[in-house]
Amino acid sequence: QLQLVESGVGLVYPGGSLRLSCSAPGFTSNRCGMDWSRQAAGKQRAWVTSIFPDGTINYADSVWERFVLSQDKANDTVYLQMNSLQPEDTFMYTCKIDYCPIAGPRGVWGQGAQVTVSS
Repeated sequence: QLQLVESGVGLVYPGGSLRLSCSAPGFTSNRCGMDWSRQAAGKQRAWVTSIFPDGTINYADSVWERFVLSQDKANDTVYLQMNSLQPEDTFMYTCKIDYCPIAGPRGVWGQGAQVTVSS
């Protein structure tokens, strides 16, 4: 069973950058993919970006050309580099392993990382 560890919580000024990461031993060898989503308290969760088992990466329009997803296969880690952050990017960001049988029907969720963009 995969266990996911998410890190990178932070407070940044508008225009700043922050990197989140999600690690799970076995993520690469099981040929999994990963979704990132974000949610404000009491609001609907919104999809941010995904990396699929074949390496394809998609981004939501709201983060296109500001956020970059990358994978370190040797360390079973996926990084979400967030640049040009704005107050409207303030959310709880959560990763989820998916697109592989070991992830199960609901995926494997990270614990979430709060990102606050404020001056």
